[in-house]
Amino acid sequence: KALRALRLEDLRIPPAYVKTFQGPPHGIQVERDKLNKYGRSLLGCTIKPKLGLSAKNYGRACYECLRGGLDFTKDDENVNSQPFMRWRDRFLFVAEATYKAQAETGEIKGHYLNATAGNCEEMLKRAECAKHLGVPIVMHDYLTGGFTANTSLAHYCRDNGLLLHIHRAMHAVIDRQRNHGMHFRVLAKAL
Repeated sequence: KALRALRLEDLRIPPAYVKTFQGPPHGIQVERDKLNKYGRSLLGCTIKPKLGLSAKNYGRACYECLRGGLDFTKDDENVNSQPFMRWRDRFLFVAEATYKAQAETGEIKGHYLNATAGNCEEMLKRAECAKHLGVPIVMHDYLTGGFTANTSLAHYCRDNGLLLHIHRAMHAVIDRQRNHGMHFRVLAKAL
């Protein structure tokens, strides 16, 4: 008989299987150590508008936020590599803005650069560029990019001392209906 709806609420993973995964290499403490921020919440924002700014203007917005007192800024999930703002240009302007804000404030600042790409090779190239620029945090849209791409990027970040921020872009398509799809805890466990 055909089902009218089906929703996966939870997932039990056997301990022997769990032990085959390395898990996240870093937690909030390592992020605090990299940003040298303790005893308070980290303060950050996602740059808006998320679409339409040139790479130079995007970098300027990051600088103004960081210079104004934020600890970090973050790419939105839609900020990828559009004709008006190519990823490499964005990475360069954001790195320049971050270092300028650090020099002027005397504080360590950060930015979450979105490394999500259409294939793993391009994604890893973006992560390598971030590492080369000295930006300590990359971001990945793990549902858009895929589970295998996420694992590849996690291994790269672990091996190269980068923090990895996982963004859950597109999750609402899967987990917002009460009688269909899956609960976000399943997606998180599968991560």
